[in-house]
Amino acid sequence: MEEKLIQRLESAVARLESLSLSGGAAASGDDGPLDPSILAYEDLIRQYLGRVSAAAEKIGGLVLDVTKVLQQAFAVQKDLLIQVKQTKKPDNAGLAEFLKPLNEVITKANALTEGRRSDFFNHLKSAVDSLSALAWIAYTGKECGMSMPIAHVEESWQMAEFYNNKILVEYKTKDPNHLEWAKALKELYLPGLRDYVKSFYPLGPVWSSTGKAVSAAPSKPKAPAPGAPAPPPPPSASLFSSETSQASSSRPKEGMAAVFQEINSGKPVTTGLRKVTDDMKTKNRVDRTGIVGTQEKESRTSSPSFSKAGPPKLELQMGRKWAVENQIGKKDLVISDCDSKQSVYIFGCKDSVVQIQGKVNNITIDKCTKMGILFTDVVAACEIVNCNRVEVQCQGSAPTVSVDNTAGCQFYLSKDALGASVTTAKSSEVNILVPASGPDGDWAEHALPEQFIHVFKDGRFETTPVSHSAGG
Repeated sequence: MEEKLIQRLESAVARLESLSLSGGAAASGDDGPLDPSILAYEDLIRQYLGRVSAAAEKIGGLVLDVTKVLQQAFAVQKDLLIQVKQTKKPDNAGLAEFLKPLNEVITKANALTEGRRSDFFNHLKSAVDSLSALAWIAYTGKECGMSMPIAHVEESWQMAEFYNNKILVEYKTKDPNHLEWAKALKELYLPGLRDYVKSFYPLGPVWSSTGKAVSAAPSKPKAPAPGAPAPPPPPSASLFSSETSQASSSRPKEGMAAVFQEINSGKPVTTGLRKVTDDMKTKNRVDRTGIVGTQEKESRTSSPSFSKAGPPKLELQMGRKWAVENQIGKKDLVISDCDSKQSVYIFGCKDSVVQIQGKVNNITIDKCTKMGILFTDVVAACEIVNCNRVEVQCQGSAPTVSVDNTAGCQFYLSKDALGASVTTAKSSEVNILVPASGPDGDWAEHALPEQFIHVFKDGRFETTPVSHSAGG
């Protein structure tokens, strides 16, 4: 990695020397492109983004379309980096106006994932979600609410990697061009963009102290009627307010702020909770008997179904448990303000993605359908109960994984979690994916047995799993 970085820097210096000798910059009067950081960014585009584009050309279709938008976004950021060196540090409104061109490209990319779901949905989501990494240029200091540039690039790729890994698994034995595209996309950000930011902008963009000032574009609202309240201010740019591109650390903080504000308001903690009356208690209910009917038995053993009851929730309860409930079609749920004493309970969600940043004590996923869960570390266990078609990825450590009464589970274990104890019961289609030994290797998929042979031998039953052809 360091050798590649040195080669890029040497290439930038060589080009700088050649351009200086030719005097080409004197005619233009713009020394921005001659800056070593700009030349290195051009090398980043040529070396890493060029590889993504080459693979996309072979695939064509929507994959090529989203790759072209990716190229536009990086080209826009290059122009912004040149302008940064000629511009004074703006305020928040001015920064939103400055980043408007990048905003427009990100909005264009988001439009590709809307509407009917295509066969290349994972490609689109991987590319579109990765674009939030370019928001590192909006970092203005600790008070801005974003992670520092290097960390922001790494965190932004984590969500995109969830869909990128799906591509690697789906096309492992189908089309090598898709594998090449997915691997090249990851390397564009890690190590590509991350190392570039680390070398030139570890503390954010360096604004000019003598350059031109940037201010928000003036708006021309209609004059309000006499006595009418003034209209609200226009919304900020989507780079800051969009759900898909907003810094992940800022979203949960807003929810936490609301929770603490309510707790500190002086109202009793139990305000708003329903009171359990005597007639609601199980022992007093006349509609309950000690006889378990046949239909009730079948309902308990049947395939788990998605619960539609209740409003959507994403909140910290009593400071100990994160509750994520009844979320439908939400791909950007993030929990970042968590610690090792808190648990996460995900219930009744469908077609959504939850990202848990940081170490928590326990994670339980209950009665969820078509869910994706991405977490870092868990102290006790990650439990999957009564679910259908869920995908879970552990990026750190997890001592215990439990899958119970679940139909369809893909669980990605990191290298630090390979020693995890995996327990399954009454479940089918459970696959564990582990990273290959090499740095560029694909994920290795292992199907856990769901059929067993029991043989009575020497006074007891011996149980062995039925052999599976998949996995290792």
